[in-house]
Amino acid sequence: MLRRTIWTVAIAGVMVAASVSAVGADESKLLEANSMVGVPRPYTGAENAIRGVPGGGLPWVIEFGKVKVSPEGRVDVQVKGLVFDPDDQAVIDRGIGGTNTVPNFKAIVSCLSTDAAGGAVTVNVSTGLFPADVDGNAHIREQVSLPDPCIGPIVFVTSPGGAWFASTGS
Repeated sequence: MLRRTIWTVAIAGVMVAASVSAVGADESKLLEANSMVGVPRPYTGAENAIRGVPGGGLPWVIEFGKVKVSPEGRVDVQVKGLVFDPDDQAVIDRGIGGTNTVPNFKAIVSCLSTDAAGGAVTVNVSTGLFPADVDGNAHIREQVSLPDPCIGPIVFVTSPGGAWFASTGS
């Protein structure tokens, strides 16, 4: 009997904790991601651009990426270890593997939306530039104007010219 009472109390405690966390959950996120992927070789350059955003000229890797975008357009992107892929032969030949040679990144939020006639369009909205160190670490918090609606958002970390080095996804 005592064992059953302990289990009942434990289960009730878990249920209360779950309901409190659900009630306290922040529902004001358009996108939240705890992973990003560096641009792999097949997506470098403009040939296989994603939503009109070309890949960087060489492959990149990322150790960690975290993204939050609110429906109001608040963008928070943090990257760690966003560097040239040290295993790619072209990068090795240039002697830049495992480093970042780009002093400033920007973020692009890409949304599927509708135009004035009700047709489907892709809308890419950019932040300003933000500093990145040689180890590929950077953080930005900025407000942008998102289209309404913003369906299926993807966030890219890019060069100042808009070629992506990392994107949400895995």
